[in-house]
Amino acid sequence: MDTLIWSDTDAEIHMVVVGDFANNVYVLRCRHTGEAVLIDAANEHEKLLELCEGLGVRQVLETHGHWDHIQAVPQLRDAGYSVHVTEADAAMLPSYDEILSDEDVINVGRLRLETILTPGHTAGSMCFKIADKPVLFSGDTLFPGGPGATKFEGGDFPTIIRSIEDRLFSPFSSDTLVLPGHGDSTTIGTESPHLQEWVDRGW
Repeated sequence: MDTLIWSDTDAEIHMVVVGDFANNVYVLRCRHTGEAVLIDAANEHEKLLELCEGLGVRQVLETHGHWDHIQAVPQLRDAGYSVHVTEADAAMLPSYDEILSDEDVINVGRLRLETILTPGHTAGSMCFKIADKPVLFSGDTLFPGGPGATKFEGGDFPTIIRSIEDRLFSPFSSDTLVLPGHGDSTTIGTESPHLQEWVDRGW
């Protein structure tokens, strides 16, 4: 059902694609303790609940509040999983438990997941970086070939460009794996040379 897409001695990342918009849902799991988090309770709640039970998920982290990323939130909360979202996007969810702030650290067993506020796709869009590992969950902020869409309410193109440049490209090494909310993965090194092209084209 799910695919193991990345692992090392400490961590493993599983992925499943759900819903009409082919959303990527990720589970980050600590290999030492078995604890895990699910990133984006997008859709197909029965499949996600099975995934949570099988992989030791303790909490759910939302990259942003767009409806295609939150369809399974009520069912996962009803099953006892705590749902976390940024304050700016919280009102977009039907319900939630915790507010995520910039530069929070979320413990996942012995792993540490660092929060990075990256507004632009929505006002409260957030990415997650595994501390001391070359892996970034980019939500709908960064994709292969450019930034996420900014034409929806709360979106802003100059803001997403600034977020990508200052918060993703500048601090992270070129070999950092980028796992987006839809579609294929990429790396910081693959995308960063194209920033000016994106600015020039305007999307």
